[in-house]
Amino acid sequence: MRPFHLAFPVTDLNTTRSFYKDVLQCNIGRSSDKWIDFDMFGHQVVAHLVEENDHPATNSVDGDNVPASHFGIILTIDQWNQLKQHLQQFDIKFIIEPKIRFKGEPGEQATMFFLDPCGNALEFKAFKDDKQIFAT
Repeated sequence: MRPFHLAFPVTDLNTTRSFYKDVLQCNIGRSSDKWIDFDMFGHQVVAHLVEENDHPATNSVDGDNVPASHFGIILTIDQWNQLKQHLQQFDIKFIIEPKIRFKGEPGEQATMFFLDPCGNALEFKAFKDDKQIFAT
């Protein structure tokens, strides 16, 4: 499988750099005074400096108001639990607390949502069985 590339807007590169490097433990790649490349679990995620950052609405998913615009990584259950504990050490405020979604249904998954310093919604999830990622 090839890594994906995702670019997203931020309003402050310094706090973004610190958050993704120190809190999420992403390595930093190339950068300028307008953007930063991050290595997020082997994927290229790029923060681009913008003047304003409007955030879209939410959709109801299994009883939660999920930000329509968000990104993240599908981890193993062990990685997800480790990241959850790591984030709790940083007192990250979750917009959707770590939980099991669709319990007992196709696509059962551990999930958590939080915002980066510029208000971008991040979701990290893990499936009990990766064959359920695209289950219907």
